[in-house]
Amino acid sequence: MKAVLLDAYATNPGDLSWEGIEKLCDITIFDRTPAELIPERCAGCEIILTNKTPLRRETLEKLPDVKYIGLLSTGYNVVDIDYCKEKNIPVCNIPAYSTNTVAQLTFAFILEFCSRVGVHSEAVHNKEWTNCADFCFWKAPLVELNGKAIGIIGLGSIGKKVADIAAAFGMEIYACTNHPAPYGNVKFVDMDELLAKSDFVTIHTPLTPKTEKMVNAGFLKKMKPTAFLINTSRGPAVDDRALADALNSGEIAGAGLDVLTTEPPLPDNPLVGCKNCFITPHIAWAAFECRERLIDILTANLRGFLEGNVQNCVW
Repeated sequence: MKAVLLDAYATNPGDLSWEGIEKLCDITIFDRTPAELIPERCAGCEIILTNKTPLRRETLEKLPDVKYIGLLSTGYNVVDIDYCKEKNIPVCNIPAYSTNTVAQLTFAFILEFCSRVGVHSEAVHNKEWTNCADFCFWKAPLVELNGKAIGIIGLGSIGKKVADIAAAFGMEIYACTNHPAPYGNVKFVDMDELLAKSDFVTIHTPLTPKTEKMVNAGFLKKMKPTAFLINTSRGPAVDDRALADALNSGEIAGAGLDVLTTEPPLPDNPLVGCKNCFITPHIAWAAFECRERLIDILTANLRGFLEGNVQNCVW
């Protein structure tokens, strides 16, 4: 079957192999595909593979040959799912491939706020320790995690992994989720109680109309002024301007973000250069092991479709 992969580079910049996919279909692989070239590159293809290249209704209507869409991601908001359901086109995603590394980056942010490794390493390299009158110094308050409270919004596989790590640090763990079920020593509370009690608030929800701009001015006012916000889930869950205002005014203590509303960020994004805000360029999923696992599941999904056993279909 004729296939196209529209945006391969982010997943595999050259350190992995597409051999498994290439054995299953006649595929053309593009590093990136600008919007104006999507219809041309997909023309005549029965299989389309995409990570972030959008497949909207108006595009899919021009592609009558499409029989399968494979996502190189867990999220599926880049595809018009309603249209695909109408046309019985399976849209298969990659679930749970990045659970460990997203939780890992969540705690990288938390630990940076607690131990301030970056600022102290920079100070040492700038000779501040060499010129210090004492055997040690610190430039920011240092925090012990044991006994601190973490609020987890969304307790799916990633939220549960975050809870596991938090438990190992001896933290109090609160969670707000649509379907609470007993898990470890997690205490289920409503959103207001979670925000009022948590020293760290971390978001692990899918992007839905309900969660879009969930973190707004009202949400932030309910957090402790000493609390930190972590978002390693979906950028549009946060109102960028509201968060920037809260950070710059000291309404909350800081934020660690791996995702933004628009990626790459626009030149005027208010969070870039913001006070007490660490931002990484959407890297939580990008560990070698994660990307290797992603390609393996992508291949298994496609093989399942070709053999009449569709798996991980999102509708």
